[in-house]
Amino acid sequence: MDDQLIEHTSQIFKALSDPTRIKILQLLLLKECSVNEIAKQLNMNQSTISHQLKYLKQLHLVKKRREKTMLYYSPDDDHVMNLLEQTIEHTKHTR
Repeated sequence: MDDQLIEHTSQIFKALSDPTRIKILQLLLLKECSVNEIAKQLNMNQSTISHQLKYLKQLHLVKKRREKTMLYYSPDDDHVMNLLEQTIEHTKHTR
C-alpha cells in the first residue's frame, strides 16, 4: 500500500472514532435525513451537525441530495457503513 492510501484509511478510522459522527451515521443507516432532522433526533445544535456532515462528506462517507431548499443526507459508502455495523455488533457481543 502506498502512503496516500494508508493516510486516507487512517482518516476514515479517525472519522469513525468520534461518538457524534457514529450517531449521525447510525441514524443515516435508518433513513435519509436533513440537518434539522438529525439535530432534533440527536438533541444537538444544527451548526454542530452541519460541521460533522461536512467532514463526513469530504471523506465520501455521506452524500447529499437537494430538494428545493432542503438538503438530505444519506450514506455514500456501503463498505464503511458495513464496517460500522459490524463494529457495533462486535461491541454488543463483547460487552
